[in-house]
Amino acid sequence: MLEEIRQQPETLARTLASEWKRIEKFKALLDRRRPRLVVLVARGTSDNAAQFGRYLIEIMTGIPVSLAAPSIHTVYDAKINYKDCLVVAISQSGESTDTNLVLDHARKAGALTVGVTNEAKSAMASLAEHVFLVRAGREKSVAATKTYTGQLLAMYMIAYALGAKLKHGDFETIPELATMALTMETEVSALAERYRFMNHAVVVGRGLNYSNAFEFALKLMETTYVVAERFSSADFFHGPIAMVEPNFPVFLFAPSGPTWTSMQEMLVKLKELKAETVVITDRKNPGAASLAHRVISLPARITETFTPIPYIIPAQLFAAALAKEKNLDPDKPRTLNKVTRTI
Repeated sequence: MLEEIRQQPETLARTLASEWKRIEKFKALLDRRRPRLVVLVARGTSDNAAQFGRYLIEIMTGIPVSLAAPSIHTVYDAKINYKDCLVVAISQSGESTDTNLVLDHARKAGALTVGVTNEAKSAMASLAEHVFLVRAGREKSVAATKTYTGQLLAMYMIAYALGAKLKHGDFETIPELATMALTMETEVSALAERYRFMNHAVVVGRGLNYSNAFEFALKLMETTYVVAERFSSADFFHGPIAMVEPNFPVFLFAPSGPTWTSMQEMLVKLKELKAETVVITDRKNPGAASLAHRVISLPARITETFTPIPYIIPAQLFAAALAKEKNLDPDKPRTLNKVTRTI
């Protein structure tokens, strides 16, 4: 897991270099055939990447985005009108049975279909009309890391194809931000020692980092067996905050920008409740340090739009380090396999 976390800058750079021409051609197609709706379909870590894609595409293009519920097809056999829709399936292996069934139904029902996968010879790659590859190389750890950030990059590129005002230069900074985030490894590993006996936690994010709250919590659950709940700051205020007591661990993604006001309010409230707060932020938001017990502050000023990839890397490092502190093997979580097939 740790080796694959460290491979992310090269994975991102390789994906961008390999897929850019294909994205430009896809953009030209979408300029002529703009969808009325985008539907994203995925499971697990890929579903967290889809959650990010939903926020990014809606914010930057104005096109409404839906997250598919595969059971609509696989359990209820419902007939959905996908005419004029873009359906994007996301899967590390490309072999997720229910995700591929939705993709197949959507294509037959008139959708323009896209597959985002790490496997060029997968079932998904053969089903989708357009395929964008996450060039991560083989991912051996059960806990997905480099494929997750590769999928986030793919969401940026699909948003660009849909009309988001992004430039190629914006994309070129993403591998650099990932490299910078990896410089936090020693600091994050030292922090993990404090949480050796942690068995429950909450992770909070909002907006473009809401997906990272889900992904960080998932990594904690599958590699360290910590019961990690995940919320937006808005939802957390609507009841779940009642579980917080002194020293209760809460991890928060807190960039500067539109979501900071609500995250600031959350931090103030958690400070009153004497919770143990750890904030992931960057130098563009120095105010977070005064409200949190502990801060993982990336050594750069990052515009909120581009925080999700560098912000998740310290979280991945934390999960890997905490697994080591708990004498667990994050590459072989109990009861889990690399490829999960569900209907």
